[in-house]
Amino acid sequence: MNSLAEKLNEVIQNENPSIYVMLSELGRKLYYPKGILSQSAEASQKAYRFNATIGIATEEDAPMHFQHIQSHFLDYAPEDIYPYAPPAGKQRLREVWKEKLLKDNPSLCNQSFGLPIVTSALTHGLSIAADLFADPQDCVLVPDKYWGNYQSIFQVRRGASLVIYKLFNENGRFHTSAFREVLLKQKTAGKAIVLLNFPNNPTGYTPHLNEVEEIISALSEAAQEGMNLVVILDDAYFGLFYEDSVKESLFGRLAGLHPRILPVKVDGATKENYVWGLRVGFITYASTSPAVLDALEQKTKGIIRGTISSSAHLSQTIILKSLESEEFDLEKHQKFKLMERRASKVKEVLRQEKYEKCWSYYPFNSGYFMCLKLKQVNAEELRIHLLDQYGVGVVAINSTDLRIAFSCVEEQDIEELFNLIYKGVKDLTESAVM
Repeated sequence: MNSLAEKLNEVIQNENPSIYVMLSELGRKLYYPKGILSQSAEASQKAYRFNATIGIATEEDAPMHFQHIQSHFLDYAPEDIYPYAPPAGKQRLREVWKEKLLKDNPSLCNQSFGLPIVTSALTHGLSIAADLFADPQDCVLVPDKYWGNYQSIFQVRRGASLVIYKLFNENGRFHTSAFREVLLKQKTAGKAIVLLNFPNNPTGYTPHLNEVEEIISALSEAAQEGMNLVVILDDAYFGLFYEDSVKESLFGRLAGLHPRILPVKVDGATKENYVWGLRVGFITYASTSPAVLDALEQKTKGIIRGTISSSAHLSQTIILKSLESEEFDLEKHQKFKLMERRASKVKEVLRQEKYEKCWSYYPFNSGYFMCLKLKQVNAEELRIHLLDQYGVGVVAINSTDLRIAFSCVEEQDIEELFNLIYKGVKDLTESAVM
């Protein structure tokens, strides 16, 4: 093992042995090399005559570039577009995102957590967490309604097992007793990775305060009984809370809760700020030990350096300027209200009595999506029929559940959308009778 990795591991073992146990075999081997990038960083501070370290080309004291490309970015300096961004991301962007976390999550105040590290959006952040903490013998707790890409990230790539609990109880609330039962069943393993995704994809559900308190209580109980818990908060749709759910991430409530609980927040501008293609996300760790936070950052930078090297500089520049813009808060509120109206319209349309024989729907109060639970037809058969006969695209989650992204349907078109789904169900049920 590289001596730099050994030193990081020693720091983590000395500061919090439980977090060392949480690391995967790969996670223990990871470190940030003192190679070209570190030498170049040192040269950028001291090389006042010539800096011949980094692998970019310059011209007249600026990054070399094509003018036909730069002509599209007149508001951006070449220095903020063309050079490599640091592996952990632009420093100012990281600082501004941390300020945003504190503003959006009052429970984070007075808690110890690291500077967010820039990722190439949410999937990359989750992949980093999987590399750092997931081994083939590990289990990852997810609800029975989960984003399918978790399988690729944790199970296919890292060999961990997804362990399922029911998302909803009979009252249509988060099934905290099922969550607790499945969590404590992992006690003999001594470790679990818990993936909490609110607002939930695919259902669009975020728990209420009493449900959150029960989730926190179950995690605390497991830690007190000796379990080491990596709790990953997939906050992809953060902020889109339309009703009486909690309005902040569980990251703040978990920070500092117990030495055996490591909260890992994965979020980003992609869905929160409607810039999906710019691919800017963040991964943030919480620990009472600054030394542990630094060691985890060094290991994370090691992953980034060994995979994508760094995230896109131009995208980071655009997001930073957006966050610092005077128009940001106003425009974000405007888009929130638009999404809120769409969610409200969906619920209004679904109250129609004619739909009752065809489907029920899972609770939703946030995010981009909602899910129908079909009563009479197969979800995949209906999906194909809707495409072929009515030009309507929806997602079949399993044999009964159909995900509807109201985020990409205009408010005035929502009723027509559900009427076409209803028509598709009737087509299939009538043809079955014939």
